[in-house]
Parts: sequence; structure tokens; C-alpha cells
Amino acid sequence: MKSISKILMVIAVLLSTISAFAQIKNAKTETIKIFGNCDMCKATIEKAGNVQKVANVDWNKDTKMATITYDGSKTNQDEIMKRIALAGYDNEKFRAPDDAYAKLPGCCQYDRAIKTVTETKEKGMDMKGHTNHNHNEMVPQSNAPSQNVSQLKAVFENYFAIKDALTKTDVTAASAKATQLATSIKGVDMNKLSAEEHTVWMKVMKELATNTESISTSKDVSKQRNAFAALSENIYQLAKVSKQENSIYYQHCPMFNGGKGANWLSKESVIKNPYYGSQMLTCGSTVETLK
Repeated sequence: MKSISKILMVIAVLLSTISAFAQIKNAKTETIKIFGNCDMCKATIEKAGNVQKVANVDWNKDTKMATITYDGSKTNQDEIMKRIALAGYDNEKFRAPDDAYAKLPGCCQYDRAIKTVTETKEKGMDMKGHTNHNHNEMVPQSNAPSQNVSQLKAVFENYFAIKDALTKTDVTAASAKATQLATSIKGVDMNKLSAEEHTVWMKVMKELATNTESISTSKDVSKQRNAFAALSENIYQLAKVSKQENSIYYQHCPMFNGGKGANWLSKESVIKNPYYGSQMLTCGSTVETLK
């Protein structure tokens, strides 16, 4: 009877999986490694990755490999892996934020091989004889304030350069600086961000890239400014959790976008409006100071 019950359970699971796959249109199937330990990990990983009729994740706790099937017109592998990382699980695409990992139950706190390798390179340690150490108790150098600033400094500086170009209504300069920002975004090593920065970065990185591309490829200053408004909101979210060398001013223009308004960040407390340039250079106010 037990054998029959097990067979029936397996058949039920297979039928459920086939049914889930059948509901997904434009289906693409890929495999990727996701770190974890147990059946509880499996439940959490699959719950984080699954979206009804859009994405299905099947994770094997023994091989640590996941089969993901998704509608390529509605999502992609990065979006699925990002959700799983935010749930606390490192994978081949994204490293989970430290605070998300720390919230996992004890049985689910897998050996963070990705983090250990990074720390070993930075500290010049010989891992021989250290395999039984609790690496979660080691304080990674990546949380040092100086490294946090250096990882994101180029992102902020290129953003401010775009702001200055738009203040001067210089379409060519704004495009060039946006191209530089795109490069600095790609150059960020998430493993060296603080836990808070890491969490926010994973949420905004796709939109940052999209906003930046819109500015870099456009020759129309009004389109650049619209994209800059969206870019500013994402940069603001990042600036709020990042350590800054100097104060940053979050400023507001009440007139932009038909009176709906828009915000931007500046290294100066003096208002220099990037949405209207010389037409209304001093229009606006500082609504928050980030230190």
C-alpha cells in the first residue's frame, strides 16, 4: 500500500508540473544553479520564483539545480532569479542580500560558497584547514563604508553629470554622460555592496539601465528629461541607503509634467532646475537632505 501511495504522489506531482507548464505560453525552459539545503528551501525558492501562467521553478535539493520554465514575452531569467535572491537564496545570477539570508531558518542557511570565495581573495587567506569554520561569523570587507562609496560613487557622479547637462539644455552632453552612467552601472560588484544597498540595487538596477539608455539614445531634450525624472526616483532610492561623502539634496520642481512635478538630486543646495534649464533655472525647492 505504501508503494502505491508513493507512486500516486509522484504521479500527482508530475501531473501538477505538466499542468503548470501547459499554462505557460511562449514557454522557454532553462536550468540554473540555486544554493539551498532542504525541502523548506525548495518550497521557498519555488514560491519566490513561480508566477501563475508566467513562470514555474522546479528545484532539486540534491543537485542544487533548478529547471525554470517561463513565458519569454512576459519575464526573463534575471527577473526570476532576482526574486529568488531577494528571498535569501544565492544563485548563478544574483547573490542574496545578507539580511535576507540571515532571516532564513537555521536549517536553510546553506554554505555561502560565493561569499566565501570573495572574502578569501580579499583577505589573502588560505582556505586549507578552514572548511569547518562558520563563515557567516566572518565580517566581510565588502561592508566597509569606503568600499560602499567606491562601488557606487561612479554611478552617482555620472548621474550628477547628466543633471548638469540637462540644466544647460545640452542634449549631446547628456547623452554622452548617460553612456558613461550605463558603463558604471554594469561595473557595480553587488558582492561589495552593503545589505541595504544590495536589496535596493537589485530592485532598481533594471530600471536604472532602461532610464539611462533612453537618455543616451535620444536627441530630444524633452524625452531626455522625462527619462531623467524616472532615473532620479531610482537614484534617490539608492542614495537613501548609501553612505555619502557629502550631503546630497533631494529637490522638487512643481511645474514639470503638466504640473504633476518631478524630483532630482543635487550636490548643491542652490536650485538649478534640470527640467527647464535657463527658462526657469531657480524654480523648485529642496525637500530632503541626505547625509
